[in-house]
Amino acid sequence: MHYLDFERPIAELEGKIVELRQLAGEDPTMEIDADVERLTQRASQMVCDTYSHLSPWQKVQVARHPGRPHFLDYARRIFDDFTPLAGDRGFAEDRAVVAGLARFRGRPVAFIGQEKGNDTESRIRHNFGSAMPDGYRKAVRIFEMADRFGLPVLSFADTAGAYPGVSAEERGQAEAIARSIEAGLSLKAPFIATIIGEGMSGGAIAIAAASRVYMLEHSIYSVISPEGCASILWRSAEKAQDAATALKVTAQDLQSLKVIDAIIPEPVGGAHRDPNAAIDAAADQIAAGLKEMDGLSGEELLKQRRAKFLAMGRNL
Repeated sequence: MHYLDFERPIAELEGKIVELRQLAGEDPTMEIDADVERLTQRASQMVCDTYSHLSPWQKVQVARHPGRPHFLDYARRIFDDFTPLAGDRGFAEDRAVVAGLARFRGRPVAFIGQEKGNDTESRIRHNFGSAMPDGYRKAVRIFEMADRFGLPVLSFADTAGAYPGVSAEERGQAEAIARSIEAGLSLKAPFIATIIGEGMSGGAIAIAAASRVYMLEHSIYSVISPEGCASILWRSAEKAQDAATALKVTAQDLQSLKVIDAIIPEPVGGAHRDPNAAIDAAADQIAAGLKEMDGLSGEELLKQRRAKFLAMGRNL
């Protein structure tokens, strides 16, 4: 398992448990059950105590954990008849955005997910989850299809931001993001967005202008990354920890500001310790959100979504 910097005491304790078991494997006469039980309980308590008092910067680290489940992990577990659709019908196929049609608990839906990849090869293939304009134009294509057929849209945001390279800017990155936000806000069908890891900048907001916005307990969501904010305000990325606190990037902060609608609990120690449990919790929350919107007309959904976004920040 990959351990984060603040998890070093946990790593040392769990390492001792592994060593004990290895020694017992070499010498079957060793009695280690009581010691292993004691150390396991101590490690579990340490994980619980650590994760119940995470700082905003520590939550940033957890949201970026390489073992955290990504969109395709969610798709494989919660969707049936998973059918990705390729291309933006204009220029290219962007694999940072995986979008198409599926069934969610027997119900036909459209989906849009940002995929980072799980190893070097897949990360390169998916451009580390940073989409080009083609990815956002593909999202617009899915929004329009869902609107035409009255399909609920489920989106899953997990990106460090839209691709910032010259080639993306030349092809209208800002315009593509704006069109995607507009398409989401204009959708006359149920639309649920879930922040499953990093939800950074317009790259995430482009697929998250939804009727319901949910966040995993240790995910983050902001208009800019802590490092980007620090480089602008303090001219130094070393101030990223201060920026993370100032930006209010955590799910708990954003729920108190009424930017998001609900927090999805993660297994103790983060989603990377029990990915299936985290995915199942997200699926249950999504199902509850869809049920809340059952029976609402397209105009009612549009009106509610508009009111939701216009109300943000009024009481600050």
